Amino acid sequence: RTFAKMSSFDFASTIAIGSILASVVMNTNQSLLKGGLALAAIVAFQSFFAFVVRKSKKADSLLTNDPIMLMYNGKILYENLEQTNVGETDLIAKLREANALRFSEVKAVILESTGDMSVLHGNEGIELDPDILKGVKGF
Repeated sequence: RTFAKMSSFDFASTIAIGSILASVVMNTNQSLLKGGLALAAIVAFQSFFAFVVRKSKKADSLLTNDPIMLMYNGKILYENLEQTNVGETDLIAKLREANALRFSEVKAVILESTGDMSVLHGNEGIELDPDILKGVKGF
């Protein structure tokens, strides 16, 4: 079973929908009709975008981001940091947030297609299941 990748456009659409809903609910000067039309337009464009990406491999590779490895088996992958414009300090801050105590216990840090970083860590003797890294580039 495969899951759809979330592109940066999907993420931006989600934020836009939330913003429109908040504006309509909080601002009494906004009409429900305008808010409904704006939501309908975003959903229609999002549906069209998803259809094009689903039907065309070229559009998929051009318009969506693949997850990329930023750190693997305790080693920072500086080329990937540079390619993704992620700073080493941002990476280390994410490690602290994930309660990683040593680089050696970090199995992988992945910049997801949504822009979030996933930190996979555990005891030094435990190996990472390769299936968890399906679709991840850069290692």
